[in-house]
Amino acid sequence: MNAAASFQTLRDDGVVATGGEASSAHLAAAATPLIRLRGLDKVFDTDEVQTHALAAVSLEIARGDFVAITGPSGCGKSTLLSILGLLDTPSGGEYWLNGRDVAGLGRAARAQIRNDEIGFIFQSFNLIADLSVEENVELPLTYRGAIGRDQRRRRVAEALDRVGMAHRARHYPGQLSGGQQQRVAVARALVGEPAILLADEPTGNLDSHNGEAVMGLLEDLHRGGSTLCMVSHDPSFAARAGRVVRMFDGRIQSDDAETA
Repeated sequence: MNAAASFQTLRDDGVVATGGEASSAHLAAAATPLIRLRGLDKVFDTDEVQTHALAAVSLEIARGDFVAITGPSGCGKSTLLSILGLLDTPSGGEYWLNGRDVAGLGRAARAQIRNDEIGFIFQSFNLIADLSVEENVELPLTYRGAIGRDQRRRRVAEALDRVGMAHRARHYPGQLSGGQQQRVAVARALVGEPAILLADEPTGNLDSHNGEAVMGLLEDLHRGGSTLCMVSHDPSFAARAGRVVRMFDGRIQSDDAETA
């Protein structure tokens, strides 16, 4: 039996597909954008004043993309990233993640998907001072009860090795430089093998030397196949992403993907 004939998959209607049909189904799945937004809105209501943080935002991010979102303060970059990361919900519009409609999910469902499929890198590192480096990196895996201790340790070791911090596994955040802490934060984001990494000003609290090192690390991850979406005020760092999306007043002003 040849490889095409032996290959099987389950179609949406519950029928087992074989051969070329299964291959076509997998190709179609691979072609589906990892993230798809359609007409996304976000409105904040405070003291009888409505603030439109996002207005009619439509965006697609494919698997393997490295997208930088830029724009002036208050333009909606961080709000958009929070919605992409399921930390907040849109007021209207569509959000599809990995082929699923996630715009209207409840808190528990969002938390589960967030832990399983999204890695976060924050400007302020957000490491826990009383935990060692390896314990900080392991933390996201402890929320997945099905992962045993040995597997967690293996994943932690691999993640720290990828960011060049394996030799600091037993140290604590207070014993590390800012650049080293951000590398640990990247390892923590990677350890769950997420579908996408979301980085909110990952170089914002670093000097130029450490900022360059962290940016180089993100580029290495992208070359290795990771999907990244990064918010940045730094035009030189944003330009190093494969695609730059510029925002203004809650709307997408320009998108390199549409002019490429």
